[in-house]
Amino acid sequence: MNIAMKRQVQTRSISAENPTGAKGQGAMADPAQQEGHSWSCARKLGKGWKVAPCISLEAGKTVLLGEIQGPGRITHIWCATEQHKMRHARLRIYWDGMDQPSIHSPLGDVFCNAWASSPNLQSLAVSVAPKGGHNLWIPMPFRKSARIELENTGQDSLNIYYQIDYEREEIHPDEMYLHCQFQLSAPLKPLANHTILNEVVGRGHFLGTYVAWQVTNPGWWGEGEMKFFIDGDGAHPTICTTGTEDYFGGAWNFEHPKGRYGEFSHPYQGFHDVSAGKKIYKRYQKFGLYRFHLTDPITFHENFRATIQSLGWDNSIQPRVYLHQRDYISSLSWWYQETPQASLLPWTPEELNTPNVYGPMKKKFMKGLL
Repeated sequence: MNIAMKRQVQTRSISAENPTGAKGQGAMADPAQQEGHSWSCARKLGKGWKVAPCISLEAGKTVLLGEIQGPGRITHIWCATEQHKMRHARLRIYWDGMDQPSIHSPLGDVFCNAWASSPNLQSLAVSVAPKGGHNLWIPMPFRKSARIELENTGQDSLNIYYQIDYEREEIHPDEMYLHCQFQLSAPLKPLANHTILNEVVGRGHFLGTYVAWQVTNPGWWGEGEMKFFIDGDGAHPTICTTGTEDYFGGAWNFEHPKGRYGEFSHPYQGFHDVSAGKKIYKRYQKFGLYRFHLTDPITFHENFRATIQSLGWDNSIQPRVYLHQRDYISSLSWWYQETPQASLLPWTPEELNTPNVYGPMKKKFMKGLL
């Protein structure tokens, strides 16, 4: 059964080989005219032989990756670039002619890759395949238009290989717009929680989050609770989890086998990025975690926000007590909302383009923090 034919769908795709996604307009770059990034490689074969597999984006420049007239739905985005530069690029997606983007994030965080390592990841929403093939599978409906931009905020140019697959189809009235929000605590302020999602006003549902976490203290760091404040909650949330590793699908400090972090990547949750190697509970280690509520969305009708605590243990007091930690935490959260809203990214490139926040070269910065 061909479901696409029954739905009257037209399938299109935007790439460097077909920047407009128009029917019958792919692979038209001409090496004889020195068109396309790889024209020299294709000069003996001619047009149609991988002449324009990517684009080069100069430092400080913004490129329009794609503009689509609706109604329609983006179904898949794939990209590859220099992994250590993925936080140097900002992805912006605008729905229905809005002046502000509803999706606005460092490129790496969109694909659960804040630490420039591109670890393999196997989820239903995001996947990363060797070596650094980044995929986003979350449906993104729009009614009038979609505009996709990429800005290079780094000091060097970068080559971007990309594919934006979409459908041309009428959108059901109940389908909502996809949003994302990036948050950064660098580091957390004293006794503060990290904001996963700042207050959203309206009707929608929370789809999930990716968190990049670097610890400042030795020992276990994940006792903190994830809290979801729904439809007018005040100081106390409607949903409160039992601990950081519990919310992301694990238990007992992710320690498996004994003395090792046990990284894992599942369709809905994972602890996929672990810098620890053979060591565990060491200072300055970096981690990546994700949780997607694909079959268990958290719905809201008026407003919504989410936070997570940074808690370890103070073993100098017996019985031991919790220790609030001033860790480096960033997060990217996804949610669907009834109407398109703006998502701002106020952090400077200098704040975002630091893949190794703490370490031997940062001892002066760390003074008084621990």
